[in-house]
Amino acid sequence: MQNIQEVFNQIQEVKKQQKTIKTAFRDALNNSGEYKKLVEDLKIMKESKKVLEQSVKEEFSAELDKLDDLKIDLETQNMMLNDIALTKIMNGESIEVVDMYNNSYEPLFSVKFKKTNVIKEEGVKKAPAKTDAVTPKQANVFEINHSLE
Repeated sequence: MQNIQEVFNQIQEVKKQQKTIKTAFRDALNNSGEYKKLVEDLKIMKESKKVLEQSVKEEFSAELDKLDDLKIDLETQNMMLNDIALTKIMNGESIEVVDMYNNSYEPLFSVKFKKTNVIKEEGVKKAPAKTDAVTPKQANVFEINHSLE
């Protein structure tokens, strides 16, 4: 198994290469007269689209309000599902969720890394640059997504 620092460094190098290629691509597009013309036409079409959408939104205002309420309800239910799943796992219980078609779902955990504003020198850790120090609890980012979408 590779060292976590080596993998992290490889990821950073790949991101740097991606950024370089994307920048060159954008520059090539911006130097194209035909591309600039299409972008301008697209802006005009987007404005037309926005006007049409606004008129339809006015006709469907009640349905869109209901849609907003459903979105909030769904977010609340997903948060509750995450809390219940995490509690069960912490208690050593198994989790089984099945939909109406008998498809089984399992929890999926994700680990993310957050920059801590700590510059690490060889063998010595520097204090955070900001006055509000980052605590170890803040540095650990943990996300659980159990949505059944």
